[in-house]
Amino acid sequence: MIRAVCFDLYNTLAYYQPPREEVHAKACHRFGIKVNPKALSESLPAADAFWRDENSRSSVDKRPTEEKIAVYAEYEIKALKGAGLEISSDTALGIIAAVQQIGLKLKIYDDALPTLKLLKGRGLTLGLISNVAQDIASICQDLGLQPYLDFWVTSFEVGCDKPHRGIFLAALSQAQVEPAEAIYVGDQYDLDVVGARGVNMKAVLLDRNDSFANIGDCPRILSLSQIMEYL
Repeated sequence: MIRAVCFDLYNTLAYYQPPREEVHAKACHRFGIKVNPKALSESLPAADAFWRDENSRSSVDKRPTEEKIAVYAEYEIKALKGAGLEISSDTALGIIAAVQQIGLKLKIYDDALPTLKLLKGRGLTLGLISNVAQDIASICQDLGLQPYLDFWVTSFEVGCDKPHRGIFLAALSQAQVEPAEAIYVGDQYDLDVVGARGVNMKAVLLDRNDSFANIGDCPRILSLSQIMEYL
């Protein structure tokens, strides 16, 4: 019997508009750098992991100015290097400033709140498991998620990223359920499905763009509303 449903945040419940890779590509263009947004979409997660690792050692924003600037620069250097480009620290900082000027806005998917409301109406415990380097209470509140969530667990708080067992075990502890009583829904097979299965949670892959038809070893849904079929 399923007693708890947990979700990934980014690209599962919410998304950036415009997409991060497009904003970074536009910022690069201001410096005469042409980069394929698709290549950035594949390289940014590795840069994110670098940032989370640094932040877990000590809060980046609380470090001395020079050290903080160095981490910001290295983040963008890694993002561009993963996309096949080499840039200097000065250029990296300029691109970051341009990204901030263009702006990134997080929006909720149309099917997110209706699905959460239905699940909540069934008396299920609902949670969030996210690789993020910051407290997300304000994000959940701004997106309208807070009334439906019983808890959230982040790599910022736990000190390890998905697919590490620790972050999923922390969520199970918060939900107060056994692994077989919980479902985890996320959009990345390697992080979400593999991670949840690593602690014997049931895993459902959210494939909004129908990009993973080749994956057949786990339930795959195209919309969050389809999660009702797996309760």
